[in-house]
Amino acid sequence: MALIFYAFIILLFAAVVLAFEGVYHWWNDRHGPAAGRFESRLRAMSAGGHVNKQRLSILKQSMLNESKLVDRMLMRVPRIQSVDLMLQQSGLGWSVARLVATCIALPPIVMAAAIFAPVPTLLAGLVALCTSALPVLYVRRKRNKRLRQLERQLPDVSDMLARALRSGHSFSGAIGMVSDDFAEPMSSEFRITFDEVNYGVPLHDVLLNLGTRVPISDLRYFVIAVLIQRETGGNLAEVLDGISALIRERFKLFDKIRVLSAEGKMSAWVLGLLPFGTGALMLLANPTFLEVLWQDPAGLKMVGATLVSMLFGLLWMRRIVRIRV
Repeated sequence: MALIFYAFIILLFAAVVLAFEGVYHWWNDRHGPAAGRFESRLRAMSAGGHVNKQRLSILKQSMLNESKLVDRMLMRVPRIQSVDLMLQQSGLGWSVARLVATCIALPPIVMAAAIFAPVPTLLAGLVALCTSALPVLYVRRKRNKRLRQLERQLPDVSDMLARALRSGHSFSGAIGMVSDDFAEPMSSEFRITFDEVNYGVPLHDVLLNLGTRVPISDLRYFVIAVLIQRETGGNLAEVLDGISALIRERFKLFDKIRVLSAEGKMSAWVLGLLPFGTGALMLLANPTFLEVLWQDPAGLKMVGATLVSMLFGLLWMRRIVRIRV
C-alpha cells in the first residue's frame, strides 16, 4: 500500500512539472520575445508594405490565423491597417484591440468617478465622452515624438552609411551595421529593413517599405536618392554626404524659425489659459459668484460666444506662427 502511495505522489509531481512546462512553452510561443519579433515583422509588412500581393495576402492570413478573435474581427474593418500602422509608428507595441478596448473602457470609469463629485450629470457625461479620445491622442503624441527622433537621427545614419560604403561594405551590409550599432528608434527600423533583405525581398521594395513605415519627408528623399543612384550609377557615398548636409542645414533653418515663433506660441498659451485660470481662482474665492454663467440663459450664451471667439483666436494665432519650409 505504501509503495502505491509513493508511486502516486511521484507521478503527481511529474504531472504538475510537465503541466507547468507545457504552460511555459505555450506562453513563450505566443507571447515570448521570438513571437513578438515575428509579429512585429508581420505587422510591418502587412500595414501598408510594398510586397507582392500574393505574398502579402499570405502574410495577412497568417497574422489573422494566429491572432485572437477580436483582433481578427478588427483587422477585417475597412482602413484599419492605417490604425495598425499608426500604432507601429508610435513604438508602443499596442494592438488595435487594446486601443479600441481602452477607448471604450475610459468613459464608464470617468462617469463612475463623477458620481462622487459635485458635477452636473450633463457635464460629467460630456467629459466622460471626451475621454474616449485620450488613448488616440496619446498614441498620436508618442508617434509624433518617435518620428521627430527618427528625423533627428537621419543625418547621422546617412554619415554612417557613407563611411561604411567607403570602407568597402555593400549597401545591405551597411544597413546591417546601422541596425546593430545605431541607437533606437532608428536601429529597430533598419533592423526590419535588414531582415527583409535577408528574407529575399527586393531592395526596391525594402526601401519603399522603410518610407511607408517612417513617413518623414527627409527619409523619403533618402529613399528616392538611393533608388535613382542604383538605376543610374554613381558614387552613393557622395550622395549620402550631400543628403546629410542638406538635412542638417534644414534643421538649422527649423531651429531659427522655432525661436522666432516662440513668442507667438507663448502668447497663445497665456491668452488661452488665462480665462480658465482666472475663473478657477474666482470659484475658489467665491463659489456663488459665477453661477449666473450656467444658471441664466444669457450667461450660457455669453459662455458659448466666448468659447467660440477664443477658439477662433487660437486658430488664427496658430496659423500666424506656423511657418512652413
